[in-house]
Amino acid sequence: MKQAKCIIDKEYKIGTTDPRLFGSFIEHLGRAVYTGIYEPGHPAADEQGFRQDVLDLVKGLKVPIIRYPGGNFVSGYNWTDGIGPVKERPQRLDLAWRSIEPNEIGIDEFVDWCRKAGSQVMEAVNMGTGTSTDAGNLVEYCNHPSGTYWSDLRRKNGHQAPHNIKVWCLGNEMDGPWQIGGLSADDYGKKALETAKIMRWVDPGIELVACGSSGGWMPTFPEWDRIVLEYLYDQVDFISLHSYYGHDDMDNLADFLASFVDMDNFIHTIASTADYVQAKKRSKKRMKLSFDEWNIWSDRFKTYDNWDFAKPRLEQTYNLADALAFGGLSCTLLNNADRVKMACLAQLVNAIAPIYTKPGGPVIKQTTYYPFQQVSVYGRGQVLKAILTCPKYDSKIYGDVPLLQTAVVFNEVTQEISVFALNCAQEDDLEVNFDFRSFGSVRPLEHVVLNGSDLAAVNSFEEPEKVKPNILKISGAEVKQISVVLPKLSWNMIRFNSAK
Repeated sequence: MKQAKCIIDKEYKIGTTDPRLFGSFIEHLGRAVYTGIYEPGHPAADEQGFRQDVLDLVKGLKVPIIRYPGGNFVSGYNWTDGIGPVKERPQRLDLAWRSIEPNEIGIDEFVDWCRKAGSQVMEAVNMGTGTSTDAGNLVEYCNHPSGTYWSDLRRKNGHQAPHNIKVWCLGNEMDGPWQIGGLSADDYGKKALETAKIMRWVDPGIELVACGSSGGWMPTFPEWDRIVLEYLYDQVDFISLHSYYGHDDMDNLADFLASFVDMDNFIHTIASTADYVQAKKRSKKRMKLSFDEWNIWSDRFKTYDNWDFAKPRLEQTYNLADALAFGGLSCTLLNNADRVKMACLAQLVNAIAPIYTKPGGPVIKQTTYYPFQQVSVYGRGQVLKAILTCPKYDSKIYGDVPLLQTAVVFNEVTQEISVFALNCAQEDDLEVNFDFRSFGSVRPLEHVVLNGSDLAAVNSFEEPEKVKPNILKISGAEVKQISVVLPKLSWNMIRFNSAK
């Protein structure tokens, strides 16, 4: 059995997690909205047609903020199509995902759904075919109290109080040639600057997110981010990051599990680029990062030929290996909590999502639901920089990679310490000695593990709990150090209570 050591000191602080680090994403894409969160006539549908069984699972994830309505969809979307009497709303071609959009759900309904889910809205404006005026009108419709055309129209449409949406994305992936109305960095910077000015004039209290690179693989990365920030640094609060990882990118399991290395490098490159612009502008403001699209996603380049309504798009079935890699990525987000203040798992329901529904039928948790839930529920607090000593393994893509990927969070309110750990070892269990030197004594609470002999195992409607976490035995005695065995190829959450 291999050995590792992890020193946890409460004075070695990385940063405090912003609750919005555990956000997600609903786009008008495939079945995310229609037969996902919304299915009138379903046995579990409420009076607005929202599926309560889906809402219950969303609540279980404690998602604080949800990005909407896209994604690629937003760059061709006229938001006024989604307001007013539903029967009078136009049916449109969605060019982004080659589908039919009935506009039964728009901003008013989505705000209602988010309130039922206990979440805030992160609203994206159309920077493709849309104008700066369109974006300002949307802010006015959502956030202005009354007495103007757009605010009174919201009230006429049944929402007397403002929606009070505070986080706004200035478009989506505008560096991408696949994007409707894609722009160069200079053209986007100019358009986004004027849009940001109008939006802030309407509501000075909003937070704005600039489009960053669509991925580290883009030929314009990170020059795009530098140029955009030189236009927008004084007007925005965040720059966005998007990155996905999947089997189709990797030569083998070892590389796939080590995806967290690439995510960490991506974050640090964008942070460094932002810091360069800060220095160049002699600004006192430190730019925050919004990792508002991230996930495991294979088969990313599939195309669709038919104009469908609520048909499968991007419906990946996640297996155990996916859940393990997902856990490693989650640790990376936590370990960058000093700069990454928001993040959105893309997406939440049906399309590359931890929640999966059958039209007219049940809903299940995919394998990735569990690590996301654990990190969201127990990963809030002060992220500590663990001092880790462990063996490494050879990865073709990333070179030497630690067998153990960890993140440690101390919740000062509950006095609980949560250790999240991915054991990448394919052959051996890993015994880890945890040293809580600055905490004095700690009391182990639980050791939850996600593992199994079949990495291809998935949850299905026939076997909805084939892959789920198990509780391993752990001593309940107060200790200053404790050795815990992490099974090979496993995702672990180990929780302790500080005796002090």
